[in-house]
Amino acid sequence: MRALDLDYMLGLVPVILGYVPLTLFMAVMAMLMALILASMLAVERVFRVPVLDWLVMLFISFFRGTPLLVQLFLFYYGLPQVLAFLTQINGVTAAIMGLTLHFSAYMAESIRAAITGVDRSQWEAARSIGMTQWQMMRRIILPQATRVAAPTLVNYFIDMIKSTSLAFTLGVTEMMGAAQKEAAGSFLYFEAFLVVAIIYWIIVEVLSQGQKRLEIFLNRAYAR
Repeated sequence: MRALDLDYMLGLVPVILGYVPLTLFMAVMAMLMALILASMLAVERVFRVPVLDWLVMLFISFFRGTPLLVQLFLFYYGLPQVLAFLTQINGVTAAIMGLTLHFSAYMAESIRAAITGVDRSQWEAARSIGMTQWQMMRRIILPQATRVAAPTLVNYFIDMIKSTSLAFTLGVTEMMGAAQKEAAGSFLYFEAFLVVAIIYWIIVEVLSQGQKRLEIFLNRAYAR
């Protein structure tokens, strides 16, 4: 049994940290787009527009029922063979698209549950004063649903950050890809991947602390 090469690990830390911005960029972009798409899907699921509801259910079922890695390969390697305009797509864009669609399917169901969880008296009160559906959603329902859904959405963002590590399979040199290249040159795979794991762990812990503060902030109006 050999000892850990701590000097190698310490030297690798700044190298891996240099790719943190790319990891966060992919996660933040995917999260923003997934949040918009998931909100639209959730609202549609609440009001159930004929035909469109069936398509939305199909979308959610597909992206929840297939592995993220398969979806990424489908976008990056598969679709360009049938859609010519996607031949120029790069790995980062494909990863963001894949993460967006995959997580929007899960987030849509969480947002829908939060919307339908708002007390029915709130819906009836909004209708009784003549609000349109858009006004009711914007002023009454969505603000309350946001408080309920926020902790779950932060969990999805944390999961999304960890899932960006799959982008290296599309040729993207992010933290995991950088560790893979460094390990291939030094053959110190354990040390390289341990450094990546620790950095991911620290990022997630920071976000988890932020999540706790967010929950306290959102619940302050309901504290007794």
